[in-house]
Amino acid sequence: MTSRHRMAITPQRGSGRAKALPFLFGPICLAAGQRSCVTPAVSSDPPVKREPIFNIPPVIIAVLAVLALVHVVRTYVLSEQQDVEFLLTFAFIPVRYDSSVMVGDALPGGGADVWTFITYAFIHADWTHLGVNAIWLLPFGSAVARRFGTARFLAFFAVTAAAGAALHLATHAGEQFPMIGASAAISGTMAAAMRFSFQRGGPLTLLGRADDSAYRVPAIPLRSVLSDARVVLFVAVWFGINILFGLGSLPITGSGQSVAWQAHIGGFLAGLFLFSWFDPKPRSPQTDDGAATPQSH
Repeated sequence: MTSRHRMAITPQRGSGRAKALPFLFGPICLAAGQRSCVTPAVSSDPPVKREPIFNIPPVIIAVLAVLALVHVVRTYVLSEQQDVEFLLTFAFIPVRYDSSVMVGDALPGGGADVWTFITYAFIHADWTHLGVNAIWLLPFGSAVARRFGTARFLAFFAVTAAAGAALHLATHAGEQFPMIGASAAISGTMAAAMRFSFQRGGPLTLLGRADDSAYRVPAIPLRSVLSDARVVLFVAVWFGINILFGLGSLPITGSGQSVAWQAHIGGFLAGLFLFSWFDPKPRSPQTDDGAATPQSH
C-alpha cells in the first residue's frame, strides 16, 4: 500500500545382510562381503526439462532489491535527523507545490520538485509496508515485465508512480504529510495485467502452463474492457477495497497509518489508459484504442 508515511559406498563387514546405502555413481554391492556387484542401467531417455519453481523477471528482482536497500539504509544507517532530511528530499509532499504556503527553507526545492513524483515510490514506512507491496508486485509486476521487457517496464513504473502522485496532489493540495510507498505503481501493473491476463491463451487461462507466449496475447481493446465480466469484477473489487481503505474501514498494516488511496487510483487509471504506450505487441485494428497516441501534458 502507499502510505503516508551435494558419497562413496563402503560395504560394512560382519553383517551378511544387504544394507541400503545412498549412492550417486558406481556399482551397487548387494550384500556385505559379496564380490559381485550390479551396475545400474543407464537410461537412454533424454533428460526432462524442469521449469524453475520461481520464475521472476530480473527487473522485478532488481526493483525489490532497491526497495529493500532503501529501507535498510533508512532503518540501520541513517540517524533520525538524517532520515527526516531524506524524507524531505525524496518523499512526495504536496505543500512543496503550494505557493500560498510559506515553508521557508524547510523543503528542498529545485530537482526535488520533479524527482519526488517518482522517488517516493521507493520509500516505505516499515517492513510490513514493504512486505505487503512486495507481495502484490511479484505476481502483477512479473506478468507486466514479461510482456513489456525491462526498459518499458521501468518507464511504466515511473509513469504510473507519477500519475499516482499527481492525483494525490490534486486531492491533498497544501498538505504537509509526506506520501511514500510503491502502491500507485503497483496499482498500475494491476490495471495493465488486466488488459491481457484474461484473454484466451493468457497467463490466467493456461492451467499452470506459463510460457512466454502467454504474456504476448492480444490485449483487450480499451473500449471493450468494461464488456468483459471478469474484468468488471476485478475492477469493482479493486475499487471497493480502496474505497474501504479510504473510509478507514480497513487498516493498512496494523500500524494505524492512513492510506493514500487516491494515489492508488491515479496509478491504476494510468496503467489502464496508458497501457498501449508501453505495449510492444504489434497493433492490429482490434487492439487500437484511444491511448495509442501519447498526448501532450
